[in-house]
Amino acid sequence: MLITIAHETRYSFGHSVSHGLQRLRLRPKPTHGQQIVEWKTTLEGAQPEAEYDDQHHNHVELVSMEPGVREVVVTCSGTVRTADNSGVLGDHVGHMPLWCFLRATPLTRAGLKVRALVAGVDADRSDTLAFLHKLSDAVRSAVEYVPGATDVKTSAEQALTAGRGVCQDHAHIFISAGRLLDIPTRYVGGYLKMDGLIEQEAGHGWAEAYVKGLGWVGFDVANAICPDERYVRVATGFDYSEAAPFTGIATGTGESRLSVHLSVEESSSGQTQAQSQSQQQSSGG
Repeated sequence: MLITIAHETRYSFGHSVSHGLQRLRLRPKPTHGQQIVEWKTTLEGAQPEAEYDDQHHNHVELVSMEPGVREVVVTCSGTVRTADNSGVLGDHVGHMPLWCFLRATPLTRAGLKVRALVAGVDADRSDTLAFLHKLSDAVRSAVEYVPGATDVKTSAEQALTAGRGVCQDHAHIFISAGRLLDIPTRYVGGYLKMDGLIEQEAGHGWAEAYVKGLGWVGFDVANAICPDERYVRVATGFDYSEAAPFTGIATGTGESRLSVHLSVEESSSGQTQAQSQSQQQSSGG
């Protein structure tokens, strides 16, 4: 599938910026069943300083805010070709050894609620893949999807205690539970092409677990599905904080306001190609 993305993030400040630095993780990964056809990032009120790949192979752009600006706009757009591999990404690669994905972080540290959730999953733990599917169902049942109920600092334990959250919280709880059972898990941030919906309020988040014999396997707990060709992987990390699209600092800004405009859709060329293939198969009998 060819997926076209247009993502604009606008920061408006009450006072002129005296100093600001931002790390941008916006460029999709060119591996694991997806290919970047084209991608572009433009800046208003900021300028590029450096680019690099971090320890998780996320592409990072370091930008500085121009002194005196009252607004910064970051726009990225492009097309990505994806494939449906039933959520299976394959062997582990990268700078971080697998055992690192067993470590708890402030957002994924298991408490009594997570431990009770794991204990209540009625499935054979020796069949890791089947158990993880049951775990995904248990997390989704325990935490109602309620936009705005949590924020980026909410931990897995806090979201599970509240019984409400968003895709980020579902992923963190799944990650926390997996690590309790010595299953390497990680957070994934990216985009999802939704059926019948182009304009979206934010990107999407899900989890991946390492299963012997398969490698990394994705679990979108919020939607009860393993990622397919509608998903675009952008960044991964031990939790959301390492895969967040924006992290950084700004001083002298006063009160700030953030607005996001995001559209994710199948590109017209991809739709035309699919229709052509369908017509060829139909005429071939």
